[in-house]
Amino acid sequence: MSKVKIGIIGCGNISSIYLENLTRTFVNTEVYACADFNEDKLNEATEQYGIPNRWTAEQIIASDEIQLVVNLTTPPDHYAICRQALEGGKHVYVEKPLSLSYEQGSELVQLAQSKGLLLGGAPDTFLGAGLQTCRKLIDDGYIGDPVAATAFMVNHGHESWHPNPSFYYKQGGGPMYDMGPYYLTALISLLGPAQSVSGMTKTSLPQRTITSQPRYGEIIDVEVPTHITGTIRFQNNAIATMITSFDIWSSTLPYIEIYGTLGTLIVPDPNTFGGPIRLRPANSTEFMEFPLIHQYEENSRGIGISDMAHCIQHGGTPRANAHLTSHVLEIMQAFHTSADSGTHHTLESTCTQPTPLSPSLLKGYIN
Repeated sequence: MSKVKIGIIGCGNISSIYLENLTRTFVNTEVYACADFNEDKLNEATEQYGIPNRWTAEQIIASDEIQLVVNLTTPPDHYAICRQALEGGKHVYVEKPLSLSYEQGSELVQLAQSKGLLLGGAPDTFLGAGLQTCRKLIDDGYIGDPVAATAFMVNHGHESWHPNPSFYYKQGGGPMYDMGPYYLTALISLLGPAQSVSGMTKTSLPQRTITSQPRYGEIIDVEVPTHITGTIRFQNNAIATMITSFDIWSSTLPYIEIYGTLGTLIVPDPNTFGGPIRLRPANSTEFMEFPLIHQYEENSRGIGISDMAHCIQHGGTPRANAHLTSHVLEIMQAFHTSADSGTHHTLESTCTQPTPLSPSLLKGYIN
């Protein structure tokens, strides 16, 4: 099988799982070069995974060999590098979020369209066995027509474990922009695109103290809301209630639940690819655990890139495409816009609900 040659820009914490899967799991991808301003990280990544070329970002974008740029830099650099890669004639897949603002994201979408290039991005967890099985249950009518949903991502922030947690409290950070993409992408994959958003936000602590190494004891000034809550009305008229927070020490809230006219579906952690899944039909007295009926229940980050590579070779639209990632970005921004204005925010963007993967899909292949 021919492979799409990929250039990865950014060899930070998240890059290892991408490199693992793109070099050893998916049969249609070849990592041809990596770039990072930190030479130690670049050398470690290329040596561990056998990547033949250690280049600069500019060399990757200029290369005639590379078809697809995977942008794994930190969010403040997403827009600029994606734009440079698109202007250089490369297809682009970017870590979440697409950009720091919906306006920037929309500009990238339009640029990709004008050049006939594919653009998309993380998360691709919705293509894993857990959420794909949930999609099959909903599509097959196990809970009837979706009526409502809840989605909760609550913890006390990253300063106790992350080696460099400052960004999470700066512009483009906060719980919604950090973890919201997983939950919103999952909801869209299960319910379809959204229509409007109503939100409220607060910043509970003006400063945070780092208790992780190597920056133990440093003080972070908090510049973004750290508790965001609100509702989303979907185009199918289902209403979701969502909370993302860095202000909560502990909780027993579920990750995602979908409520239908004929039952309730408990969805697994959307930051993972597996289960468990629990279903309770309307007339049942208890929840039953439902088996996974799809591939990719382990950490399969990069499946969205493999899907894009398939589309580069054979045509079609990637499931983790530009319209989906842009729609997610607008929803996240809309929570804050609604809170600031005190009004409902009607969304400008939309997307097509991603096509499900086939349950019979062979491991390593995308179609």
